[in-house]
Amino acid sequence: MFVDHVKIYVKGGDGGNGMVAFRREKYEPMGGPAGGDGGKGADVIFEVDEGLRTLMDFRYQRHFKAQRGEHGMSKSMHGKNAKDMIVKVPPGTTVTDAESGAIIADLTEHGQRAVIAKGGRGGRGNIRFATPANPAPEISEKGEPGYELEVVLELKVLADVGLVGFPSVGKSTLLSVVSAAKPKIGDYHFTTIVPNLGVVDAGDGRSFVMADLPGLIEGAHQGVGLGHQFLRHIERTRVIVHVIDMSGMEGRDPYEDYATINEELEQYNLRLTERPQIVVANKMDMPEAEINLAEFKEQIPSDVRVYPISAITRQGLSDLLYAIADLLEETPEFPLYDPEEVEESRHVLYKFEAEKKDEFVIGRDDDGAFTVGGPAIERLFKMTNFSHEESVRRFGRQLRGMGIDDALRERGVQNGDTVRIMDYEFEFVD
Repeated sequence: MFVDHVKIYVKGGDGGNGMVAFRREKYEPMGGPAGGDGGKGADVIFEVDEGLRTLMDFRYQRHFKAQRGEHGMSKSMHGKNAKDMIVKVPPGTTVTDAESGAIIADLTEHGQRAVIAKGGRGGRGNIRFATPANPAPEISEKGEPGYELEVVLELKVLADVGLVGFPSVGKSTLLSVVSAAKPKIGDYHFTTIVPNLGVVDAGDGRSFVMADLPGLIEGAHQGVGLGHQFLRHIERTRVIVHVIDMSGMEGRDPYEDYATINEELEQYNLRLTERPQIVVANKMDMPEAEINLAEFKEQIPSDVRVYPISAITRQGLSDLLYAIADLLEETPEFPLYDPEEVEESRHVLYKFEAEKKDEFVIGRDDDGAFTVGGPAIERLFKMTNFSHEESVRRFGRQLRGMGIDDALRERGVQNGDTVRIMDYEFEFVD
């Protein structure tokens, strides 16, 4: 099965917890703090493996959760950082944030890597909180939670040349006679339901990769028929070869087919019209083909390149392959996304925005309890070790510093009212 679109969940590893410990050595009655920091959680990293061709593996495993860092230890020992989780993907995979649609990575080259979900930093041990005023603190942090999100993986086939056209115009047959590819061929619509790739030798030492892609129909850009399942794969090609059935045996008009397909390409993505296009007039061995070709040339712009061929009899194939190879030599690659756009998207995804660190939301539950939420609050809460009184007091000071106490008073909180953060409840003390 060819799988080219899948949604998965990824989570970076949580950081290890910091430790509260003290030196307990002979002749060291005032040994001081000795709790080590926790290790960093593992990142989830996607790596391109050119041996993969589909996203099939992700149909069976949709959750990827990296390991957490090792907890801090006594004697000031730092916990071990977790080993990163490497997830293999096929070349041509685009990774986007399922919620925002932001492009996280565009992975095309073998060995290329991208961090998709960062692991959390390790919590600090009590050696980090020692001060002259408090030389023996009983404060430590829990590890920072790893970043988690749902991502959409799209596979867009890596090919130099893409064959486009209505179903049953001869695209699969053309690919089968110019390459070693063996696509399934039949005399009915939608024979091709997955992309087929073949390496084509032009005959003069030059070669290129050609993709026979699922047939288009009117309305494909809106998802009609195979719709986007086809169109996403044409995005990476440098040259479009538009195959038209010039015999008219299906009762369709060649020029109408030509205009309809180009309209679908333009409606899907205007950048597809930037790619050079070669028109292939196929099935020239059939009756009426010469007459139809003459009429077709009168209707199209004079600068459109038309190559009459017969894929069955191999008539005109050499000239076509030479023309494609020549066009590829002068056509640059068309990047799907601006590299700066991808980099900026990843930067924003992981950036800790200082101007937003104090943002929080105060609400009211049905039972009258006040609720406090927001990413910064939840992160702070998860990293607080409530088993030590000093850590609890520190958490209270941090909330006051963020202005939460004052905001609750403005909302009418009274002494003794319940304040809820996530699933935990506290009593407000004024």
